[in-house]
Amino acid sequence: MIKKLLYYLEENWKRLWVVSLWIMIMIGLFTWKFFQYKQKNSFQVMGYCLLTAKGAAETLKFNMALILLPVCRNTITWLRSTKLGLFLPFDDNINFHKTIAAAIAIGVLLHAGNHLACDFPMLIKSSSDHYDLLINDFGSHKPTYLDLVKGAEGVTGILMIICMAIAFILATRWFRRNLIKLPKPFDRITGFNAFWYSHHLFIVVYILLVIHGVCLYLVHIWYRKTTWMYLAVPILLYAGERTLRFFRSGFYTVRLSKVAIYPGGVLALLMSKPPQIRYKSGQYMFVQCPAVSPFEWHPFSITSAPGDDYLSVHIRQLGDWTQELKRLFSEVCEPPVSGKSGLLWADDTTKKGLPKLLIDGPYGAPAQDYWKYDVLLLVGLGIGATPFISILKDMLHNIVKMEEQADLVSDSSRTSELRSGSNDSGTPNRVPPKRKKTLKTTNAYFYWVTREQGSFDWFKGVMNEVAELDQRGVIEMHNYLTSVYEEGDARSAFITMVQALNQAKNGVDIVSGTRVRTHFARPKWKKVLSKLSSKHCNARIGE
Repeated sequence: MIKKLLYYLEENWKRLWVVSLWIMIMIGLFTWKFFQYKQKNSFQVMGYCLLTAKGAAETLKFNMALILLPVCRNTITWLRSTKLGLFLPFDDNINFHKTIAAAIAIGVLLHAGNHLACDFPMLIKSSSDHYDLLINDFGSHKPTYLDLVKGAEGVTGILMIICMAIAFILATRWFRRNLIKLPKPFDRITGFNAFWYSHHLFIVVYILLVIHGVCLYLVHIWYRKTTWMYLAVPILLYAGERTLRFFRSGFYTVRLSKVAIYPGGVLALLMSKPPQIRYKSGQYMFVQCPAVSPFEWHPFSITSAPGDDYLSVHIRQLGDWTQELKRLFSEVCEPPVSGKSGLLWADDTTKKGLPKLLIDGPYGAPAQDYWKYDVLLLVGLGIGATPFISILKDMLHNIVKMEEQADLVSDSSRTSELRSGSNDSGTPNRVPPKRKKTLKTTNAYFYWVTREQGSFDWFKGVMNEVAELDQRGVIEMHNYLTSVYEEGDARSAFITMVQALNQAKNGVDIVSGTRVRTHFARPKWKKVLSKLSSKHCNARIGE
């Protein structure tokens, strides 16, 4: 139990201290506002319902400001490269965004629920003596329930609840991923489009929130109306981010050089690399196709290496946007001259014009920190292997550079020795050039697990290139096809035998069509991890 606890703390200490600090701030704000209103006359009329509503309101101000920060992607990408990355879990920004949203939902229930169902009725039913304490706040005429609801504070509050409820519901997994099947025309409220467009109701929500925070019944001094103080900096920062993304997306003009449609509904796009863009392996970028939608941007892992002179992404058909994108490119693609079945392609020589693309990025991702580890364990499930392809290519480029550099140093040393031998003994020897600092990452183990045999076509060229050029065995690759029974099972004995014979004779795996041997069923992870730990005892292994 102690060992498990230590492992848990080592894995989650960044998350724990950030969430703990966040919860303590909310408790502090709630408590401060709770006891502040307990000293006021309004407490004698509306009781603890008012205190709870006001305490929840203070946490709502804080969370409505905080929820914008995790989606400031440019800021987070920059911060993760600073020393703050050692203490803050920037990789969990979207999870934190969702957690704050859940806290906002609870705060809305407490704030609106106590106002509408508790303290408003208590105010209406209060005696004349008690109401006299609040004449300066509500006027000499006691308001009715309808007066309270139809006032600026009530209307803005109800409209905010409606907008937030729509955005919150359509952002849930069931609606966002089309898991709920609704009859037409209600099916339009499911899917990514509904999530994307409904989330932009936040603009209306923040405008209403500022109005709601100004038109308060119980606060009349301007500097005590603190809603705008909470929101000012996060809104300005987020607006700056969106402005930067808008101008940068138009600045990064790309030209499609090659398009390929692989089995399994995967679309590979190779495009020119803008000279201004700088990225690391494992990062991602946003892609927009105006012909599909002039407003939608979707994130995809960059599968090209930083050293490549092009950008590439691999997009699998999963939603309505990707389906339309694939259909659009299918119209301009044509079978290759070689007549290879199952592969459609197009390039800049294609007669039909290729659709226009816009890109925005790059943005930081967990995989970009791979260079911090001595040994890498890369596990990709289906199309989830895309960020690791860029890492493999980057490592391959570095291996080739190191080999060339080693040859250069060796040649220089040999030339220096020959010269020193032919010179007089009094001539000082020339100092050979120093070898550059080697990479920290010494080994990588790539496990690609997929159900479909056609998936191996997606990155066949990369895997063959790695297998051919990696003479030192730095990168070890394993393909796993889970739709076939595991090796040793009688039902897969024949294909295993044919596979072994073909691999020995031609050096090519018959299943994947690459130099990498394909295994069947799922990897035995306990065995894999034990092998890694015994082979690299004192190394830092990143998974």
